[in-house]
Amino acid sequence: MELILSLFTTFLFLALSGRCSDKNDFPEGFTFGSATSAYQWEGAFDEDGRKPSVWDTFLHSRNRSNGDITCDGYHKYKMCRSWWKLAEMPSDSPFLRLGLYRVRKVLLIPRVYSSIRTSFKNSIEPHVTLFHYDHPQYLEDDYGGSINRRIIQDFTAYADVCFREFGHHVKFWTTINEANIFTIGGYNDGITPPGRCSSPGRNCSSGNSSTEPYIVGHNLRLAHASASRPYKQKYKDMQGGSIGLSLFALGFTPSTSSKDDDIAIQRAKDFYSGWMLEPLIFGDYPDEMKRIVGSRLPVFSKEESEQVKGSSDFVGIIHYLAASVTNIKIRPSISGNPNFYSDMGVSMTWTVLGKFSAFEYDVAPWAMESVLEYIKQSYGNPPIYILENGTPMKQDLQLQQKDTPRVEYLHAYIGAVLKAVRNGSDTRGYFVWSFMDLYELVKGYEFSFGLYSVNFSDPHRKRSPKLSAHWYSAFLKGNNTFLGSQGITQLQSNFSSSSFS
Repeated sequence: MELILSLFTTFLFLALSGRCSDKNDFPEGFTFGSATSAYQWEGAFDEDGRKPSVWDTFLHSRNRSNGDITCDGYHKYKMCRSWWKLAEMPSDSPFLRLGLYRVRKVLLIPRVYSSIRTSFKNSIEPHVTLFHYDHPQYLEDDYGGSINRRIIQDFTAYADVCFREFGHHVKFWTTINEANIFTIGGYNDGITPPGRCSSPGRNCSSGNSSTEPYIVGHNLRLAHASASRPYKQKYKDMQGGSIGLSLFALGFTPSTSSKDDDIAIQRAKDFYSGWMLEPLIFGDYPDEMKRIVGSRLPVFSKEESEQVKGSSDFVGIIHYLAASVTNIKIRPSISGNPNFYSDMGVSMTWTVLGKFSAFEYDVAPWAMESVLEYIKQSYGNPPIYILENGTPMKQDLQLQQKDTPRVEYLHAYIGAVLKAVRNGSDTRGYFVWSFMDLYELVKGYEFSFGLYSVNFSDPHRKRSPKLSAHWYSAFLKGNNTFLGSQGITQLQSNFSSSSFS
């Protein structure tokens, strides 16, 4: 019943607000595409000069599923010999058959220097993310990685090489992916590399959840700004590109109508979004965050503040779901030491359908709209690219092929983006996560987000289009036949007899 009500809400929302019939409803030049990440897609973890990343070390040391092979993107197509070689893309590539002319790609840092040596000939426009949680393990071993300010210099040098060598083909650069989540997961919770924390019950051998998240977040902001400066000075005008930073953004709703929960919403926004955005826009952290965290929050020097402020041409938003927020008394965590969550002083309940045995994100397009509206109102309406949006489904090949819930989710959220744009948000692009099934960083191969399914039991990693691939293709080609509830039903009936290979 909950699923039925949710789907009804979705179609009601589309009927009354976004009224998205196809991509032509969006402003001219609006970007649509799909996304992948190198570690999650490439495989070939020890080939052609690739060195271990912190993800290799983290997953191997914990005997968890990993991206050693994943969907074997490195070997599957000529264009995948390195992720960059789109020049060699065959005419029957699924990228082109899907109608994708813009693809968000993520560099795998341990391989980048040895594998990128070609240019583009096809009409696919890449949006490139330079850092996706995967810095080389040797930087971690040498000086502690992102916890050390030396990362700023090394990241800047790496970015400069990419700008110089590939900037004539890349017009959109994102420096750091989900800077807030990388920091919280790796240094507060210890559930992602490098697995540092001091919270009780976590499998962390080192770390300090009271201080390290804020130190790392500070260093990442400075690394982004440091890389942005030479790009703008040496490359931007000549190459005609732009550079930004991305963050994970939740749509927050109060769990009650109390004043405390309403205040907690703003505090959650300050900690999740303002932590990353306010320095980029205003040159400093939110006042409430400075008050609560106190001396544990690093301070920007006057020079650093000026460097960080205005360092992004756009903001990358990664959004999947909403959270219900309840105020809690700001107090130290169970261990007696504060951490990111006790500092934030809220508890959050994710809006998902079912438990992890049948896991999908709730269809809550209002959350997307609220994120875009909040950024417009609070941060001067900067240009925005939605770099990831999608919903997971259980990794079941039979179920995956007819992924109607994913179609309905995408339809609803694209409609929400359209409504936000019509209401004045300077949102300029939308990317579905993910182009194909791959290794998911938290849940491994249990759930997938792909428009294409990948048979991970097949040594050839056979790809097959899902219903969502057909739907998104129709949307991108301006074919509104399969949009709306009746169109989706028709698409389902046509699915088994159609071919998308």
